[in-house]
Formats: sequence, structure tokens, C-alpha cells
Amino acid sequence: MNRLRIENGPELRALVSGAGDRALLLLHGYPFDHSMWRPQIRDLAEEARIIAPDLRGLGQSESKPGEVAGMTTYAEDAIAWMDAAGVKRAVVAGLSMGGYIAFEIWRRARERVAGLVLLDTKAEPDSPEAKEARDRARQDIVRGGMQGVLETTVQRVLGKTTRATNAAVVEHMRRMILSTKPEGAILALGALRDRPSSIADLPGIDVPVIVVVGEEDELTPVVHSQTMAAAIPGAELRIVPGSGHVSSLEAPAEVTRALRDLLARVPAASWR
Repeated sequence: MNRLRIENGPELRALVSGAGDRALLLLHGYPFDHSMWRPQIRDLAEEARIIAPDLRGLGQSESKPGEVAGMTTYAEDAIAWMDAAGVKRAVVAGLSMGGYIAFEIWRRARERVAGLVLLDTKAEPDSPEAKEARDRARQDIVRGGMQGVLETTVQRVLGKTTRATNAAVVEHMRRMILSTKPEGAILALGALRDRPSSIADLPGIDVPVIVVVGEEDELTPVVHSQTMAAAIPGAELRIVPGSGHVSSLEAPAEVTRALRDLLARVPAASWR
């Protein structure tokens, strides 16, 4: 894992691998780490440079005691990783929370974005009910650590097909959640709760876009992806059967195909 010390901030970690002119920035969801992209990192390492960070406070990345983060914080961290890796532009792929960060990168530094793959995410902000659920999750973590949200999270993020047929993915999910630092999870919950709407940004996105969603995704149901893809000029929508909210692990071949297809759609001149 590569290390990056943010000025006046924490030390972050990322897996930086691969080779070539093309680049892929992989942004994971909550409460996960970069390993949710393991199949894609393995399959695409010979086709592009890959930056797969652990988001601030999650995985092996640190956070500062008592700090408050927004999507801007995570977006700035991601751009810092691109700078450290010498990557001018990248296809930005974000799943769930990673998608919200991808939108923030687009707002702040669209010249760094060669294309977008938006997976199991949405443009809408949290509803009042969702905000209350974030607050309840925070209290559960304060009281019981990540064990306090483990089973509920596994049930909600994985599709019914995966839970019934893929014990390895279920176990991977459990390990990721239990290895998450409670303070990092609480930091992320605040950012998720208070993130801005990205609806107004959708019509202005003028890079290649693929929207991917699991057919069994209960957290960000298919309708959100349909609405999002319809609002982005030229965006392609791919609905993945048998997958829930974590399509990179539940349907790895389909997600790898989407990333590979999007990389191929970016004109060669865009990488210079």
C-alpha cells in the first residue's frame, strides 16, 4: 500500500498499480475499503494505471481525532492521490459513497475527469428519513462499535442472490465492516448525511458515462440509476441481474466489463 501524508492532515493509504497512459481511479463505498475492487484491480492492471484509495478514516487510512469531513474532503484526498501518482486525468469509478465523491470531483476539478462509471449510487441527497437512519447508525456504532451495525449492513448491502449463494463475498463483506475503525465510520456517516444534491450537475456532464446498478440493490434502487442515466447526455445504463448494492464484488465480471468499455471510449488525446 502506498502512503500519502496530507498537509496538516492524516496519513492516507492507497493501492497504486498497473501501467500505461490510461488511468482509473476507484472510489469505494461505506463502510468498506479498497479491497471491494479486488477483482477489477486484478483484471485491469495490465490495461491502465489504477489508483484505489482507502478513503479517509476507512481501511488503512487515518483520520484526525474529532475532525469533520464533507464530500469535498474525500474529493480533495482523491485528487491528491492523482497528483502523487502523476496522473493528469482518470476515469473515475465510484460505488455508492464513491459515486458521491465522484460528483464532487466533477464539480471541483472536471478537467481531471476523463470519464465516469457510477455504480449503485444516486444524485439525490439524503431524505429526512435517511438522515435519521444515519444518526441511528452513528449511535449504534458509538454504543457497540462496528459489531453494532454488522448484520444490518450485510443484509442491506448484499443482494438476496449473493447472500444465498456466495459465502465468500458475504465473508469478505463481514471482514471489511468489522475492520473499519468506528471513528472513520462516524466521520463518513456525517459526510453522507450532509452531502449536497448532484441533480443539477447531471445535464452538464460531457464525458463518457456508464451507470451500473444491481437489480437487487435495495439501498439505491434501480429507479435512481434510471433517472440519473436519463439526465446525463449520452450515458449508458447497465442493470446487473443477481447483484445488490456492492456490484464490484457481487457481479465482478460485469463491473470489469463496464470499466474496460468506458476506458475504451475515452479518446487517446484525452489522456495527454
